[in-house]
Amino acid sequence: MPHATASWLVDNTALSFEQIAAFCGLHILEIQAIADDMAATKLTGRDPVRAGELTMGEIEKGQANPDYRLVMLKGPEQVRRTKGPRYTPVSKRQDKPDGIAWIIRNHPEVSDGQISKLIGTTRTTIAAIRDRTHWNIANITPKDPVTLGLCAQRELDAIVVKAAKAAGIEAPVDNRLEGDREALIDELRAQREAAARAADAELDVEANHGLGAGFVDPFKK
Repeated sequence: MPHATASWLVDNTALSFEQIAAFCGLHILEIQAIADDMAATKLTGRDPVRAGELTMGEIEKGQANPDYRLVMLKGPEQVRRTKGPRYTPVSKRQDKPDGIAWIIRNHPEVSDGQISKLIGTTRTTIAAIRDRTHWNIANITPKDPVTLGLCAQRELDAIVVKAAKAAGIEAPVDNRLEGDREALIDELRAQREAAARAADAELDVEANHGLGAGFVDPFKK
C-alpha cells in the first residue's frame, strides 16, 4: 500500500517528496499529487511506524538530512494467492457475464472449469449463460474479458492454448493486425526514403551555395 503510506508520511512528517518517493517506490509527481490532494480519491493514511516498517528515529534522521534515504525495517507482508476463487473488485463484478459470454462465443473449447478459474465465477453461472437461461441474458453482451479488466491477456492466451491442445485442435492465431503491420512497414520505409532524399537535397543546396558566384577554387588552374 505505497500510496496510503506516502499519504501518511506527507501529512505527519517533514520528509521531502524525494525521500517519500524513494521509500514508497513511487514517482515524485505522485507524491506531489497526494500532497496537493490531486489524487483521484482521498487516501486513508497508513502508519508505517505502527506497521513496523519504520521507527520514529529513522524518520527524524530523514527530517534532519534531506539527502538521507529511509531504511525499511521489514518489507510489507506479501499477499499470497490462495486456491479459492479469483477476487474481482465490486465495480467489475457486473461485467463478468459479458466476459463469460465472450469466451463461450469465441473459444467454445474452453471448459467451464477453466472459465471459472479465469473469471472468478461459478460453473452454475457459466452453464446458465451457455444455455441462455441466465436471469439477465437479454442484457448480456459478449465483451473481451481482458478489455473489461477481468483477467490478463497472457492468462487468457494460456487457457485458450491449453484447451485447444486438449481438444486436439490448432490454437487460433490472431491475424487481425497483419494488414496494419504491413502498412506500418511500408509507411516506415517510405519515411526513411523521404528522409534520405531530403538529406541529399540539403547537401546539394549546401554544395551549390559553397560554389556560388564569387567562389574561386584554389586548386583549379
